[in-house]
Amino acid sequence: MDSILPLFSDPTAWAALATLIVMEVVLGIDNLIFISILTNKLPAGQQDRARRIGIGLALVLRLGLLGTVAYIVALTQPVFTVFGKAFSWRDLILIGGGLFLLWKATKEIHHTMEPEPEDAGLAKVVTLSFAAAIGQILVLDLVFSIDSIITAVGMTEHVPIMVVAVVVAVTVMLLAANPLSRFIAANPTVVMLALGFLIMIGMTLIAEGFGAHVSKGYIYTAMAFSAGVEGLNMLSRRRRRAKQAATDPVSASQVSANRVSASRDTARR
Repeated sequence: MDSILPLFSDPTAWAALATLIVMEVVLGIDNLIFISILTNKLPAGQQDRARRIGIGLALVLRLGLLGTVAYIVALTQPVFTVFGKAFSWRDLILIGGGLFLLWKATKEIHHTMEPEPEDAGLAKVVTLSFAAAIGQILVLDLVFSIDSIITAVGMTEHVPIMVVAVVVAVTVMLLAANPLSRFIAANPTVVMLALGFLIMIGMTLIAEGFGAHVSKGYIYTAMAFSAGVEGLNMLSRRRRRAKQAATDPVSASQVSANRVSASRDTARR
């Protein structure tokens, strides 16, 4: 407690806390996109519970890793060398997590692109069990948590600041989880965009695992630009539907019903 109180009167500590909270929230976006896409494949009654468990595991893992900061720092030490390139445990974890993201995102894209039989709606089969969803979320939680904590260690040496930043960031994730998941489920085209984001994030993790540093600014600028373009497309479609509704109410209602049905199919898949 004596070591914590001086931090409240230290302006640099407050600046470090604000910066670290922003960084942790940004790093949590990747984690949250994956959780949202994965839980939307579960039955509606299990989705909220799976999201809460997934985000709760992210918090537990991050706080647990903060308790072993010395060990986490040691993960950056080389353990073997291949063709003159030294690899640490952190590198191997990032490469493994990146490959997992590439596999998962590519699989989901193929599944989304596959046409369903006309009678598929009569017997929808859940393709992902609750336990499998939690297991996959746990794997990515571990990868993102290690990356998050190593980033935090590089920005400040005060563990209390790291703890506060992590708790705030995970709280933001928890508050944003349901709105983001509903938005993705209600807009099928956003699902493909989010899966593209996951592929880009996976490639970034692999590149960093091999020692090629990729600035997060480039990654999130590209994501923001793509999201902006998709936002314009959504606005354009909404205005076309509104115009169509004004001229042909019957046809517009049928289009709306088809859109709702497609959104439900996407969420189930």
